[in-house]
Amino acid sequence: MQAYLKLDHIDKTFTRGSATTEVLKDINLTIEKGEYVSIIGHSGCGKSTLLNIVAGLTGTTNGCVLLENREVNSPGPDRAVVFQNHSLLPWLTVYENVRLGVDKVFAKTKSRAERDAWVMHNLSLVQMAHARDKRPSEISGGMKQRVGIARALAMEPKVLLLDEPFGALDALTRAHLQDSVMALHQKLGNTILMITHDVDEAVLLSDRIVMMTNGPSARIGEVLEVPLARPRKRLELATNPAYLKCRQRVLEFLYERHSFVEAA
Repeated sequence: MQAYLKLDHIDKTFTRGSATTEVLKDINLTIEKGEYVSIIGHSGCGKSTLLNIVAGLTGTTNGCVLLENREVNSPGPDRAVVFQNHSLLPWLTVYENVRLGVDKVFAKTKSRAERDAWVMHNLSLVQMAHARDKRPSEISGGMKQRVGIARALAMEPKVLLLDEPFGALDALTRAHLQDSVMALHQKLGNTILMITHDVDEAVLLSDRIVMMTNGPSARIGEVLEVPLARPRKRLELATNPAYLKCRQRVLEFLYERHSFVEAA
């Protein structure tokens, strides 16, 4: 059976003048439809570069990305990205920020009334329908990120790409948004690839955690299965042996890699 999303022998080298830096080396990963996969590793290991390659924002030096057995090497609505910075257009309202993408993707397939209903449906999914007429400067950081998620979901992507989406938020807001994303994943069954530096976040949200070795020439060091049933409740997981075992293994991997760098 073909993998839904496949990263096939990906290498990435950056060249500046006469200097070349190999960031990623021989990355191989398959992701099934509906899976939630997190990529974790130390700074400089190429996590965001890898996500940008999947998004089509950065090309590979060797290898390719296959989505439903079709090579993707440029941006497209089938892969929507939510960045750490919400990237909302400040002169547009919450509704208009989401509507912009909806009009672009569905102009030929949905009527104006259908597009309006679809925007409001996705704002309701992230509990932001009440703020439809507010501008980004009038809402909190967590609310802006909710709008960014609604905008991505509204394009009906085959893969949702999250680049440290909660990294700039305070702990309480981050926890609320993590719970919201878990609920959305449970409801929609969408395929998610997330970059994170937060061990607890990775274990809480993911079906598998991809642990990257340190750069340069970073590789996939280990892929950890997270055998926790869904839906998940963070308070119950705090003392769950399987949760604690996964958390310990990720920490061990990261600390082993950190010690290796310090010793080098």
